[in-house]
Amino acid sequence: MDDRKGVTRRVLAGGLVAGAAIPVFRGSANAQAAWPSQTVRIIVPYPPGGSTDVLTRILAERLKDRLGGTWVIENRPGAGGNIGIEGVVRSDPDGHTIGSATVGHFAINQYLYARMSWDPDKDFAPVSMTWDLPNVAVVPSDHVPVKTLAEFIDWAKKKDGGIFYGSPGVGTSPHLSGAMFTTRHGIKATHVPFRGASATIPAMLKGDVHFAIDNLTSYMSIIESGQMRALAITAASRWPSLPAIPTMAEAGTPDFVVTSWAAFVVPRKTPQAIIDKLSVALREISQEPSVKDRFDKVGARPLGSTPDEVTKKGVAERPMWQEMIKVSGARLE
Repeated sequence: MDDRKGVTRRVLAGGLVAGAAIPVFRGSANAQAAWPSQTVRIIVPYPPGGSTDVLTRILAERLKDRLGGTWVIENRPGAGGNIGIEGVVRSDPDGHTIGSATVGHFAINQYLYARMSWDPDKDFAPVSMTWDLPNVAVVPSDHVPVKTLAEFIDWAKKKDGGIFYGSPGVGTSPHLSGAMFTTRHGIKATHVPFRGASATIPAMLKGDVHFAIDNLTSYMSIIESGQMRALAITAASRWPSLPAIPTMAEAGTPDFVVTSWAAFVVPRKTPQAIIDKLSVALREISQEPSVKDRFDKVGARPLGSTPDEVTKKGVAERPMWQEMIKVSGARLE
């Protein structure tokens, strides 16, 4: 059930050879108190280099420093993150397999996919919120001659054949954000899904794709270089790392607050003592000034929470994402 073929593995601390088997942990209460007693793997259900991967690695470094042991990142992308999370829920519930889940796993995929091999309410246990970040509306500076969101709307409406907007995949928050934005403004638009921002950005820089409303973390460096122009942020207020960029409301598109957030999860029957130990560590890490600074530089905000707060967040957002999926017309098998 735990197929590792094609998985990208990277070791954060020594002591594990890529592809080596990870022993099963079946410890007593004393062993639970000593967790981690062996290698901990964090499954990132998206490709290397994206926002989830980058931010998970920062947290994994700090967890290793606080809790000891060897921590390994596994990139297991595919099916909107479903493949990676399936790997989590099918793993032994011993605290040595963690999933870096996103809003898609809590509030989107169950409405997007006709069939799913796991249930977000039954098959994994939340541990703690880990971060949130806004999406940013961006255009390639050399190919789209606009400076503001209002100018872009006017330009896009007049463009023969309409525009192309990119995202890291059907049903992702960038796809749904782009669909909602273009529909609301009556823009003729074609969605172009990629495997991640690392593929979307080159297409935009070539002029093949005109627009994206994608995770700020993935675009921060390219915005700072001047190759992309940020038009608006989808947060409720201006973002600290881009204080000159208006919110969507300030730019003329009200009621458009969309943040991409994440949480760590473990298999459902993981001992509560381990969940609590990991949750407390993540909450403390989220308050470290050095972590806040590293997150801010890439356009994100570290978060920590109780497991119950993660559940409440996911349930509260489901109606909004369900409506956005309906507007987009997205549906996957």
